[in-house]
Amino acid sequence: MKKHFTKILCISLLVNFLLKGDQLNALVPYYYLPTIKNLEKESLSIGRNAYQLLYFGQIKESLNLAKLAVKINKLDEKLWLILSESQVANKLYEEALISLKKAEKINPNLSEIYFSKSNIFIKQLKLKDAKIALKKGLQITPENHNAIFQLGNIFLMEKNYSSAINIFDKAVKIKPEFWQAINNQGLAYFEQDKINLSIKLFEKAIDLEENAEPLLGLASCLSIKDMNSAILLAKKALIRNPNYVEYDYRKEQLWGEKLQISTEKLLKNDKLEQDIRMAKLKINQSS
Repeated sequence: MKKHFTKILCISLLVNFLLKGDQLNALVPYYYLPTIKNLEKESLSIGRNAYQLLYFGQIKESLNLAKLAVKINKLDEKLWLILSESQVANKLYEEALISLKKAEKINPNLSEIYFSKSNIFIKQLKLKDAKIALKKGLQITPENHNAIFQLGNIFLMEKNYSSAINIFDKAVKIKPEFWQAINNQGLAYFEQDKINLSIKLFEKAIDLEENAEPLLGLASCLSIKDMNSAILLAKKALIRNPNYVEYDYRKEQLWGEKLQISTEKLLKNDKLEQDIRMAKLKINQSS
């Protein structure tokens, strides 16, 4: 045993002698040290993954990845935007505004920053701030139909129906197939008691997209004079989206008081009893 140890020691001393100077560095463990460029690439990849997780509803996981992305790369405004979206999904509104402020400092000419700000202000019911943010973004990209639509929605929330209709019209001129803007014009006209105009707009929206909202909106309009047609449309609407059976859900979609009253009256019709029961069952199953 001792003889064997002596042999090992001699070999060790010999190696130490032969590997003097620079050669001795070969014995130091190798560590990967990524370049700044590599780190930036990694952060963008992480940011994309965070956005994908957000898209699929994994909001907590998305938030963690987005935080990691900006920790690696603090100078990319798009990463701060992704982080803000993840924070909004987690209802961290003030933190999201801080992230957007950092994005704005990096690139004040990115309109998405101001549009994202407006979305947060709307959630906080700070409608004046939301309009200011939207208008600032629209100065950069004036043809953004989604932002124009959002501005119209703010006027709708403020019950400024004439302004809302005019703004929605601008969005439709940019994108003629924009059925959501056409639908919301129908909502506004109903609150002005212009039922015939509402009917035309809901019908136009349905021609573009047979969605539950214009279907039920049209049903509510027709229920005043043609209950049978209204019931058929309401049945179709509730099959497409059972959530429209709920008052609060319709309120979230910016339905006004007059349309709500008309719809509630329609949904109390005995011929819709089974449809309403099925809609509520589907809602409970999905929650």
